[in-house]
Amino acid sequence: MSETPTASDAPSLRDGPSASDAAIPTEEDVMDALSNVIDPELGLDFVELGLIYGVEVAEGNVRVTFTLTTPGCPIGPQVNEQIEEFVGELDGVKTVESEMVFTPAWSPEMMSEDAKFALGY
Repeated sequence: MSETPTASDAPSLRDGPSASDAAIPTEEDVMDALSNVIDPELGLDFVELGLIYGVEVAEGNVRVTFTLTTPGCPIGPQVNEQIEEFVGELDGVKTVESEMVFTPAWSPEMMSEDAKFALGY
């Protein structure tokens, strides 16, 4: 005699996904989170300013490569903290590593059209 599964045998949706079922964030998810990292002098986010050079996601480990508008810009440590905070809040993120680089050098041409418009370029 075969038993038919009942509704009580099914996993409950209230339980939510387990940690192992958590979705791995996409590069797009990470870029959305990085749009919360704001340059305090310009009032625009790092994505629109073209300051994010790369995002790599592998099994929940995220690596972000970014630059600053000038090498002498004093906000580098603050940016590292914000990247780790905002990206680290994404579901499925295990680790966040950020690296500041200055090659290639940033230029206004790297900004989005919206950022260029906002800054008068």
